[in-house]
Amino acid sequence: MVLRCIVIGPERELADYLTGALQELGGIAVVKDLPQYPHEYELLRMVRTMAPQVVFLGLQDLERSFEIVRLLQGEFTGLQIVAFHDALDSSILMKLMQIGIREYLPSPFEMKEVAEILIRVRDAAEKSPMASAQTNLVYSFLPSKPGSGTTTLTVNTAIAMARQPEGNCLLLDLDLNSGLVRFLLKLENDRTILDAAEHAANMDEALWPNLVSSRGRMDVLHAGRIQAGVRLADTAIRDLIDYARKNYKAICVDLSGNMEKYAIEVMKESKKIFVVCTPEIPSLHLAREKFHYLKAIDLGDRVNFLLNRQSKTDLLQLSEIENLLGAKVMMSFPNDYRGVNQAMAEGKEISASTELGKQINKLGYALLERSMPELPKQAKQEAKGLSGLFKFGVGRLAAISDGESKG
Repeated sequence: MVLRCIVIGPERELADYLTGALQELGGIAVVKDLPQYPHEYELLRMVRTMAPQVVFLGLQDLERSFEIVRLLQGEFTGLQIVAFHDALDSSILMKLMQIGIREYLPSPFEMKEVAEILIRVRDAAEKSPMASAQTNLVYSFLPSKPGSGTTTLTVNTAIAMARQPEGNCLLLDLDLNSGLVRFLLKLENDRTILDAAEHAANMDEALWPNLVSSRGRMDVLHAGRIQAGVRLADTAIRDLIDYARKNYKAICVDLSGNMEKYAIEVMKESKKIFVVCTPEIPSLHLAREKFHYLKAIDLGDRVNFLLNRQSKTDLLQLSEIENLLGAKVMMSFPNDYRGVNQAMAEGKEISASTELGKQINKLGYALLERSMPELPKQAKQEAKGLSGLFKFGVGRLAAISDGESKG
């Protein structure tokens, strides 16, 4: 088990010394090294999205560092916290013990002592994995260009996730320029995500059901009719997602691709960002451009590519597409023009029996971090028998056809 950790060290020389010792020991990856104590909201978001097992916390400002300890302990059970300081101070050690911190590293860091602490932290993390009362399964879907089929994939993936046991899902339509989700699902609720944003700071269980539209275990906040120039406040988006985290297993967000400020805020909240593209050159070019932009704002490690409308007649092979994008494609989805249009006309999801539907279902399982269930043994045998019967039938037909032609 490789431990993931965040280092918070305003005393940079000491923090650099610590990260160097951790790298030398191995078995631990520093996923974030913060030179200052972060704002409360940024810290919570960072821990949710990066899911470290341990936080190394410098004690340069005792009052602030103790606030961080209380914040993390209140929000995440099982998260290991190791305090480090430039000297051994018995009074500080006593205060740490009082607030529940058992691991303390004074400088200079002895490699043997660091190794022993890492062993204890790893054992504690394996015995009691980090958990939060709020889900970290927030996913953004971003089109490379308009018409990539992003909304169709987002809607159907959310439905696939909601079909699973304990898989309740929230679908947020943040494409304020089109509002296609409302059309796809034939929703009649006049309340929109703009109404939800207006009340986000004071959201409660009485108001929420009046704002969302429900489809089984999937709730939807749609964008309503086109309203040019409408924008959402960053704080309202954060409050909405915070409320949703406490009430849903997963959250899927459909974005316009215009990289609005509120869209960037959502992507910062997301565990993964899915850039949806098609095999056409313009779509791939824009997908790569957005990937580079997201890397520039420190979100590149969350980006995954979804290749939509793939077919056997595409000019580019998958390897060529990945070379153009500069990254691997996480999953491909076949072109199913008829199936998609039929689902749109009926306001229903894409049939799970189609190849496209099966791929979307597979993505839904992946996003809920679950394995696809295997066919029961009897079903496998029946499928094998039917396959053999089909082959036998084809062989018989070929023989008959051959005999007729010879006759």
